[in-house]
Amino acid sequence: MTFEEFVAVRLAALVRYATVVTWDPHLAEDVVQDVLVRAQARWSRIGSLEEPERYVRRMVVNEFLSWRRRRSARLLHPGEALDLPPQADPTGGYDERDAMVRLIGTLPPRQRAVIALRFYEDLAVEQIADVLGCRVSTVRTHLTRAMEALRSPLMTGERS
Repeated sequence: MTFEEFVAVRLAALVRYATVVTWDPHLAEDVVQDVLVRAQARWSRIGSLEEPERYVRRMVVNEFLSWRRRRSARLLHPGEALDLPPQADPTGGYDERDAMVRLIGTLPPRQRAVIALRFYEDLAVEQIADVLGCRVSTVRTHLTRAMEALRSPLMTGERS
């Protein structure tokens, strides 16, 4: 598969994936653009891999985490998560999902990445450690802290 074919087929999925990892659709587009520029230059090697998309997804996670380092870490506040307006969903049935999305958006970037990889990508802890280039215990710590941060407001009935 050529680079152009890969982009034509997988661009939308990569942007969706990056949006889940970053919780910011504009940053997701920037991250994917930067990753694809770098991937194109290395496509002869990446394209020959057994799973080139998996490699590119890892590049997306790494790029997001390096953006955090380069551009002064910024935590999203509940009203900013995914650029959603701070209002209740008029259909009512989506309120819990909306509240969860907003809570996830308040997590630190590494915890958001772990949550996305665990629950969106359905990766095992060991696979997440491989993607993030860290130890399994580090992933477990991030996952535990993220889950505690998400449970706390839900248990007390607080909503964003």
